[in-house]
Amino acid sequence: MSQIPVSALAQVADYFKVLSELSRLQVLCALKSGTKNVTEIIEETGLGQANVSKHLKILTQAGIVQRQPQGVSVYYQITDPMIFDLCELVCQKLETRLQEQSQELKKLDRLRQL
Repeated sequence: MSQIPVSALAQVADYFKVLSELSRLQVLCALKSGTKNVTEIIEETGLGQANVSKHLKILTQAGIVQRQPQGVSVYYQITDPMIFDLCELVCQKLETRLQEQSQELKKLDRLRQL
């Protein structure tokens, strides 16, 4: 099995760093339903304008979001919907882990009641 070059791993780490911020995930979720401008993203997320703009810049620089000027507004859209498949995989894993933990807690609770 060949080893992945450190430079490639660094790029993977940087990609996950972009996704590790709650506000950026909120912005991505707002864009899941389609192209939106900053005002629409603010309304959907409840985040402040400066915060949304900062995170859109980071998402754009990472190539996850694309900006499209239209008249006086700028609209943003997801460049690769695969990002939501990745999020779904993580959510499924977390759900499985939480179910396992819940079962363990039920076992412990039954032991306490003996």
